[in-house]
Amino acid sequence: MPAALVASGWRNVERAALAGGVVTGLTARMPDPRRHRSRTLAPDLAEVEAVYAELERRVERLARDCRLSTRCCRFQLTGEIPLLTRGEALLAARGVRASGRKALKPHPQGACPLLGPEGRCLIYQRRPFGCRTHFCRAAGGVMPRALVADLIQRLEAVDEKLGGDGSRTLPEAIAAVLD
Repeated sequence: MPAALVASGWRNVERAALAGGVVTGLTARMPDPRRHRSRTLAPDLAEVEAVYAELERRVERLARDCRLSTRCCRFQLTGEIPLLTRGEALLAARGVRASGRKALKPHPQGACPLLGPEGRCLIYQRRPFGCRTHFCRAAGGVMPRALVADLIQRLEAVDEKLGGDGSRTLPEAIAAVLD
């Protein structure tokens, strides 16, 4: 075996070992960067989930009653599109992937791209903050910003930690992290 090949092989083994990879015999397997990224994102995504949990407690006290009409998901009717921070987009992207999708496709009727064919949100448990605070008139109306300003600040702090550049529209934010 040529000396250059052996030396190159040892560099790869050493690099894999230093990076937390697995070294067996003369082969090296580099660590999966997606697993590393998941571990490093876990605390930030847990904070996003904590914000969502606190929001749910506040919604319960306000007696909002979502009837799942999906009117708020019909962007062409409401003229409003939720904005997501990077942390929210990463969490939503997990829901998109769990639904079997690899990309967002525009809804044929101009509604939210996460609205499934049966008229239900594909990522309801991981839906973004804007979807959790925008209620149609029948469900009690939009939550006043003063009641959620501290939660918005927490989401913005996570966005900054993750290197986000501010909120983006739902389709744009999720598409950016799915790629």
